[in-house]
Amino acid sequence: MTIANFCFLLLLLPLPFSLSACPLSFETMNYTIITSRCKGPKYPPNLCCQAFKDFACPYADELNDLSNQCSTQMFSYINLYGSYPPGIFSNLCHDNKAGLVCDAVPPQDSTSNIISDHFSLLLILVSQLFLIMFLP
Repeated sequence: MTIANFCFLLLLLPLPFSLSACPLSFETMNYTIITSRCKGPKYPPNLCCQAFKDFACPYADELNDLSNQCSTQMFSYINLYGSYPPGIFSNLCHDNKAGLVCDAVPPQDSTSNIISDHFSLLLILVSQLFLIMFLP
């Protein structure tokens, strides 16, 4: 394949998609569940991670949806109201190697894909955060 053919094929690729608006109103939510329990300078993992889960797990479906801006908005407001160091929750909070487990989330259909069963809230949130940080 020549360089010209390769460049032409690149033109046929779809442009990066834009994320849809978040159906939740994170700007109006009460973040004291996190900010009252997760305090520096030591940021105790047991308190911070439980506070984060208590806040985020009810919205796990929306936050795990990579096609919307929910996780980006949520982390923006958490950082706005809590002034937390970058990546604090992704560095502190791990229930298993995949990330956080939200027990309050209703169980999925047993016929669902095994990979989606292990998709964790934290993994998706961190992925979206990195996408936002490194995309132009």
